[in-house]
Amino acid sequence: MSTACHGVRGFFSISAAAMTIVVTTAVVLLSGPQLAAGARVLINHAELRRRDIATAGGGGGGGDGACATAVAPFGYPCEEHEVTTQDGYILGLQRIPRGRIGGVTGGGAAAARQPVLLQHGVLVDGMTWLLGSPEESLPYILADQGFDVWIANNRGTRWSSRHVSLDPKSRSYWNWSWDDIVVNDMPAIVDYVCSHTGQKPHYVGHSMGTLVALAAFSEGRMVDKLKSAALLSPVAYLSHITTPIGVVLAKAFAGELISDLLGIAEFNPASPQVSNLVRTFCRKPGMNCYDLLTSFTGKNYCLNNSAADIFLKYEPQPTSTKTLIHLAQTVRDGVLTKYDYVMPDANVARYGQADPPAYDMAAIPAWFPIFLSYGGRDSLSDPADVALLLDDLRRGGHAGDRLTVQYLPQLAHADFVIGVCAKDLVYNDVISFFRRFH
Repeated sequence: MSTACHGVRGFFSISAAAMTIVVTTAVVLLSGPQLAAGARVLINHAELRRRDIATAGGGGGGGDGACATAVAPFGYPCEEHEVTTQDGYILGLQRIPRGRIGGVTGGGAAAARQPVLLQHGVLVDGMTWLLGSPEESLPYILADQGFDVWIANNRGTRWSSRHVSLDPKSRSYWNWSWDDIVVNDMPAIVDYVCSHTGQKPHYVGHSMGTLVALAAFSEGRMVDKLKSAALLSPVAYLSHITTPIGVVLAKAFAGELISDLLGIAEFNPASPQVSNLVRTFCRKPGMNCYDLLTSFTGKNYCLNNSAADIFLKYEPQPTSTKTLIHLAQTVRDGVLTKYDYVMPDANVARYGQADPPAYDMAAIPAWFPIFLSYGGRDSLSDPADVALLLDDLRRGGHAGDRLTVQYLPQLAHADFVIGVCAKDLVYNDVISFFRRFH
């Protein structure tokens, strides 16, 4: 294959404040980077030193940016890029074009290095890939192995918070769900990487970063402009999450509750009102929020004991409340569809039919190479839900070297991004998979 680019319903009786707490705690975990109680705790002095440089840049292009904040201090070259989507959102991209001088393939010009695009989950940004040391974090490992690394940042997050005409403080700016990332953001980012490198990139997604990719692939988007996709903790179906918080989130239609009752279009877990609610909730007798996180994500296996401190220096990132509603719909309904406007007339106006169209995972082209890695202790990307996804892919013809499946019974959700064991257990196999399709 050429490497060139071508190409309303009832609610439980629960207060809005209490449900805001539940949503904050539950949905932020879809992004992964939280410290889980009982995980195998390891001390890494490189990460401890990292606290001194972990000062977040400002939104809307302000501050130093991820390159100056996180990448340059480790001695890696880094470039800040911007891409504008068809609907006017201005997205920040970071590029690490090569590894450090003296690395495995580090120094020298980045002549025809193979590009790789990394896509994060919900309520974080591209920084989630950069919280560990160069020996542990996927972008640095890829760069030192000779890859040209590009890191995406979803609309509304710190370095993607501008628009050509809309005020980020307006409701109009936040009127989108993850469908819009599928239709607008991902194609624009992939086109940009293609045009700047002259090559098709490989793709790596984690959690919701896998969801938007799978949805796009099922509609034939990007498959002709990517070489392959590595999906870590893949999320397509969410019907088997069994934690009490997940059940409440789904059955109480949490997103609709917040949107309808509080009028919140932007959901920012770092906002003072939400932060105060969470602190109040966590102070309640008998409530251990770290145990709560563990019960929701699964018992992570190899998180560093400074992971939570480093994560909190950057704060969780905002997303649209509509995206949280959409995720809740996926849990609640047991199927993967476009955003449900609930009222048949609204769906007809949007889609031409009373029910939102389904994303058909079996429609992903069978020739497109997919690497899928999941953990046996992951409470969000549950093995039973992953099995449903695998059934769909195989029903659509995925087989042989076009579908590589890695099951790691000891890992949970956050291990795949910030676990100190991820390089040995996951990333080395991802790199081997990519090299098969150079």
